[in-house]
Amino acid sequence: MRAKITYFVTAAVLVFYFVLVGSRGVLLIRHGTLLTVTFGVAVLILPVIGVWFLWKNTQFVSRANALAAELHAEGGLPVDELVRTPSGRIDRDSADAVFARRREETEDSPDDWRCWFRLAVAYQDARDTPRARKAMQRAIALHTKDARPGTS
Repeated sequence: MRAKITYFVTAAVLVFYFVLVGSRGVLLIRHGTLLTVTFGVAVLILPVIGVWFLWKNTQFVSRANALAAELHAEGGLPVDELVRTPSGRIDRDSADAVFARRREETEDSPDDWRCWFRLAVAYQDARDTPRARKAMQRAIALHTKDARPGTS
């Protein structure tokens, strides 16, 4: 729940920033000189890119959460079997061992979104966020493909 609150607060701050920057871009354009109009257009591009990025990330998070809910309902969420240090951090060797099992599971069933979801969790536990994100994107794509009528 704390992560959701943090995400929404961050998103709200970003939207406020985008509005603030966008209004400055409009003011520059209204000034009317070649230099200020050019600069104003350039300034307006930043909030557009930011809004697109925020939207794509929000879609990703909501789709990943939907997969987690579906997997939870099926009883297929990965069990937390990781060894932790006294401070609560995940032991690297433990994460690597779980990751090896998840990778093997995914290699055996490369078209199963559930395997890719569990692999993404293993990547995240191993602190490899870029690969965790790619594995989760693969899980989402496979789930979307499975959900379409006429596919199996």
